[in-house]
Amino acid sequence: MFDVKDTDFFELEDEVFDTIVEDDISFSGNIKLKKPFMVRGVINGKIDSSSDLVVDTNAVVNADINADRVLIKGKVKGNVSAQKLIFVTATGSLDGDIETQKFVLEPGSVFTGHCSMLTPEKNK
Repeated sequence: MFDVKDTDFFELEDEVFDTIVEDDISFSGNIKLKKPFMVRGVINGKIDSSSDLVVDTNAVVNADINADRVLIKGKVKGNVSAQKLIFVTATGSLDGDIETQKFVLEPGSVFTGHCSMLTPEKNK
């Protein structure tokens, strides 16, 4: 197996997340936050975070996303910009253009869009 740096958020417990949109919640609008955020429900709109974002297995996000690191286990439709990492697991799908320094697709994941890789200089 291979090792990917910046994936410590795979082991994060629920208590680490300041906000969790649970699976019985559907939200439409813009979200702006500074602390780790997890989505288990449905979000339509825009997400702007200066921290980590996790889209859990059964979550559906129809939004443009800007975050530090993004872990996609569910479905995302929208453009995603991550300063450090976008990681799509085997259960995840991403339909949109991305911009990031590191991009990981696990076998079984789905990605449709264009990818622009950032260098550290472009990201500052």
